[in-house]
Amino acid sequence: MIGGKTGTIKRVALIGNYPPRLCGIATFTFDVHAALTAAFPDVSVDVYAMEDPGTTHAYPATVCCTIAQDDLADYRAAAHRINASGADVVIVQHEYGIFGGDSGVHLLRLLDRVSAPVVVTLHTVLEAPNSGQRAVLDALARRASKLIVMAEKGREILERVNGVASDMIAVVPHGVPDRPLLPTGEHKARFGFDGHDVLLTFGLLSPNKGIETVIEALPDIVATHPQALYVVLGATHPHLVAREGEAYRERLIALAADRGVADNVRFIDGFLEQELLLDYLAAADVYVTPYLNEAQITSGTLSYAVALGKPVVSTPYWHATELLADDVGIIVPFGESPAFVTAINGLLDDRARMERMRERAYAIGRSMIWPRLAAAYLAICEDAIARRPVRLKRSEREPVAPARARLDGVERLTDGCGIIQHSIFAVPDRDHGYCVDDNCRALMLMHQYDGDDMARADVLATVYASFVQHAWNGDIGRFRNFMGFDRGWLESEGSEDSFGRSLWSIGVTVSEARSADMRRWALHLFDQVAPHAEALGSLRAWAFALLGADAVLDAHPGHAPARRLVANLAARLVRQLAAARRPDWVWFETVLSYDNARVPQALIKAGKRLGDETMLGDGLATLDWLDGMQRNAEGQFRAIGTDSFGIPFAAPLPFDQQPLEAWATIDAAATAYAVTGDRRWVDTAWVAYRWYGGANDIGLPISAPEEGDCFDGLMSDRVNLNRGAESVLAFQFACCGMARLLGKANSVGGTRDAPGDLRYR
Repeated sequence: MIGGKTGTIKRVALIGNYPPRLCGIATFTFDVHAALTAAFPDVSVDVYAMEDPGTTHAYPATVCCTIAQDDLADYRAAAHRINASGADVVIVQHEYGIFGGDSGVHLLRLLDRVSAPVVVTLHTVLEAPNSGQRAVLDALARRASKLIVMAEKGREILERVNGVASDMIAVVPHGVPDRPLLPTGEHKARFGFDGHDVLLTFGLLSPNKGIETVIEALPDIVATHPQALYVVLGATHPHLVAREGEAYRERLIALAADRGVADNVRFIDGFLEQELLLDYLAAADVYVTPYLNEAQITSGTLSYAVALGKPVVSTPYWHATELLADDVGIIVPFGESPAFVTAINGLLDDRARMERMRERAYAIGRSMIWPRLAAAYLAICEDAIARRPVRLKRSEREPVAPARARLDGVERLTDGCGIIQHSIFAVPDRDHGYCVDDNCRALMLMHQYDGDDMARADVLATVYASFVQHAWNGDIGRFRNFMGFDRGWLESEGSEDSFGRSLWSIGVTVSEARSADMRRWALHLFDQVAPHAEALGSLRAWAFALLGADAVLDAHPGHAPARRLVANLAARLVRQLAAARRPDWVWFETVLSYDNARVPQALIKAGKRLGDETMLGDGLATLDWLDGMQRNAEGQFRAIGTDSFGIPFAAPLPFDQQPLEAWATIDAAATAYAVTGDRRWVDTAWVAYRWYGGANDIGLPISAPEEGDCFDGLMSDRVNLNRGAESVLAFQFACCGMARLLGKANSVGGTRDAPGDLRYR
């Protein structure tokens, strides 16, 4: 018997489209819900239904919550409801088009806020995803305990294209109904198909289905088999109707008339109830899927046809190639009507072969029935729960002496061109190439190594400086940012933030590089770049550029362009603060986002440099406010999570937390301590530094000090185990910054507010 009781799982949150919304994902989600509740009656399954923009539906009671596709508040509310429900696991039906944001990125805002393990069924797996689709899939792979695909091809693509580990992927075939294998005659009579050899295609009608290919083949099929009838069953896709009404269906009808086969084609317009749909399928002699694109990893219609024992003629899209192997069906080339003529006529001429195909297909279908899918899903979910990471017990007294800065992790990611952006676990991911942002950070970091590491760091500094120089596009006064692994630039102009970071790194190199030649190069480039910084319009770009100009003034106090840049950009920060500030919101914008502490750090440095006490006070006040916002209930550092981005005047949300934020806070606190001597800023820096070692929301260390490495972020239930450049560099900067800050603080000595020995907290 399939199904029964489960020991661990009592409640499941199921996210996807749902009837009465008309689409394949809605039907699938409905069937998953029905299969789980039928096979495991002791499990409660709550449906969270996605809504198209501008639409609402009258959902049944099984839907406990709806999520408007483009409304981030709905995603947050759904996450809160899932957590409050005590759901043991979350199952997502994923398709790029049903979730909001670029390539469906809004889904991540929900998943990063739920505490239960996540299992994701991928209805589409792309061999050539665009950058947004790749980013979303990569994030889903990091967040999910398991990814489910419906064909082995899906597993192969995920491993090859996305670098997903094999044990993270499960193959569970598309579920199908369990119906007896019956002759077609009874159902033919019901639908008026008596005397016909019925060829059937069903599903939502759209141009990618290739219906034209079969209509073009019909004259030659009918010439041999006049009784042939091609039934095209299904409503036009709602998105296509919204764009052009029924123009596509009308073009198909006109094509059939033009080819003289109007009487041999029957269009049945409607999104049918499943039992009626299956009755139509039972009446078919041959099922036809003439899809035009191979990149279809799942076809529910094909699965249903096989389950009901239908001989199939199909183009070689991925799911068909896999499911129709071993003479279950016939594969013909895309768009080739003559091949359909040969295949269909061959079957209609050889009834014995058709019967063998029927029996073989029906036998395969028994392995795909819905109760088997339900059992497979629950087993995967049980495993996901069992594999949840164990929270580490926090030490009563944690040593927090900063780890020695090490070059190992940086060198792992660096080649002769520069530092590679991303890694898959600890292996550099060449698919994503390089960016000037990371090479700027790496250049600044190299000036901070001492002792035995200095010679190695100086060699690497030349590599990163060369990348920054090459990124400068003097023709338009901007830095390029992204470069492919083939060393071709992917753009002529990068973001304003990448410009600001570039100028920052150049200014720091002017001030801190050990080599006189390197300092001369940096000052030469700074003088070319600085005039273009006046055109910057974004808050963080101003802060980065200001930090670079201030660093130049450390080495060259009389450098007029740098001083002018500090004054102008600081004035913009002050105006921005005045415009956004409220009694309970002491910040430069109505939202919190990334690298937040750099903005007050820049204003503090400007106030000190310009001798402006009001400006200095504003910088300290905003940093003090941010420090309070970046603490959890236990007083630990909590980096502003990416889920918070874009939400005006809202308390920050905890996940996904990035290592960049702790480094920025350490630097800003060190700047505040340098100008005030107040030991509370040393404490702030310590709290941020301890975040790397596990003093955080989930009690897990995110750094690997002995390897000079750092993981990519804290999610709601785990550490993201990739080790990209931004994260590795942030931790190394944090180690260097804490070492310098301790040296200064301990040399000054304690005050009545000092926490004793500053090496331990």
